[in-house]
Amino acid sequence: MTTVRPEQAGDATAIYAVHAEAFGRGAEGDLVDALRGGPWWHPELSLVAERGGEIVGHVLLTDVELAGRPVLALGPIGVLPAHQRDGVGSALMAAGLAAAARTDRGLITLLGNPAYYGRFGFTPCTEHGIVDIWAAPPGTFQVLRLPAYTPDLVGTPVFPALWSAF
Repeated sequence: MTTVRPEQAGDATAIYAVHAEAFGRGAEGDLVDALRGGPWWHPELSLVAERGGEIVGHVLLTDVELAGRPVLALGPIGVLPAHQRDGVGSALMAAGLAAAARTDRGLITLLGNPAYYGRFGFTPCTEHGIVDIWAAPPGTFQVLRLPAYTPDLVGTPVFPALWSAF
């Protein structure tokens, strides 16, 4: 059984390990560590998945700016390889989206596989008047509207400068 909960003090090392193993490198864990505690950080939006008391996955949502207002960026999301394709990522996504829907943010952006994230309602950013700043393959920079969405959330998103280091 998978349990999803907010990150707690003492989880940082396990979260880093999840991302390092999931991605085969340290960049995603380094990004989480760099974002932790900054003005864009929301403790309730850094979620871990546990199985048998072990942290096996993590998802992070942090603030970015769009149209002069804060919105959310989802990522990274990672699951230990031994637990991939076993519902952990879906559990993290469901919990993360539910937590995001309780905020006053109007949408979530993410960079990822359209086939996977489309299952959760994400659609290409260009369909919403949002500029793809990542020059990624078409459709991979995506958006999900949240309950607080308003139609003026268009334009070019501004990510914290530290994102460019990763």
